[in-house]
Amino acid sequence: MNLPIPNLSKSLRAALAVAAMACTVGGAHAQINDGVPKELEGIDIVERLDNSLPLQARFLDDSGKPVELAQYFTGKKPVLLQLGYNKCPMLCNLVLNGAFEGLKGVDWTPGQEFEVVSVSIDPTEAPALAKAKKESYLAEFERPGAGLGVHFLTGDEVMSKAVAESVGFKFRRQDNGDYSHAAVLILIKPDGKVSRYMYGTKFEPKDIRFGLLEASEGRIGSALDKFILWCHMYDPNARGYVLQARRVMSLGGAVTVVVLAVGLGLFWRAELKKKKTAATEVAAAN
Repeated sequence: MNLPIPNLSKSLRAALAVAAMACTVGGAHAQINDGVPKELEGIDIVERLDNSLPLQARFLDDSGKPVELAQYFTGKKPVLLQLGYNKCPMLCNLVLNGAFEGLKGVDWTPGQEFEVVSVSIDPTEAPALAKAKKESYLAEFERPGAGLGVHFLTGDEVMSKAVAESVGFKFRRQDNGDYSHAAVLILIKPDGKVSRYMYGTKFEPKDIRFGLLEASEGRIGSALDKFILWCHMYDPNARGYVLQARRVMSLGGAVTVVVLAVGLGLFWRAELKKKKTAATEVAAAN
């Protein structure tokens, strides 16, 4: 299904195209209004990099326990944030499927190096549904101990809207009770500030790893991880991290200079040694 979506970034066009498909599958009829399908009116992602989440927002976790968003942001670990709802007929499942599939290729575990937080935008959903959703993904993920770092939250409309607004997540409830929204994962820094947006329903392990590493601000990953990240840059058009040619070239130039300096140093040292030896021999001969 190809629908014109004006005035949006390439990344958002891809994300909203999936949303349009999800709405169509859900039984809605696409109606064009100034080039925008009815299901997508008011749907957008306004990137708010470095904006703070409302950490005082209160929810119920998947066990029914009252929690504050702040407890997932202790200043030590980055957070992979997903907004959607557990009864979503298609799109949220695609995003979460893509997220956990990508995480299978990352050797870090939720609860250890990072946290996964899913916030429901549907105030009618209860913790029991959130728990079932979480358990289904953990069963497929098959990563020991991951349950400690995966959190499905439900709660009041005011709270979920506050979180959505802080990250620029624009959604709308349809007449049939479903919600229209974009397909996106949001990487959050350990202090609760937005680091990066990743659009779509498929996420490569390397992109998730780089995103978490970047969001962690040096708190996770090895020195080699950080060096590899330095050689890459996030490309919103490619929806992933790509090799930064300039940095690689500058690194190559720096290595060349170092090699030349070391080589010249060894040459000069050898020459100096030869001169000293010759001078000693001349002095001995006299």
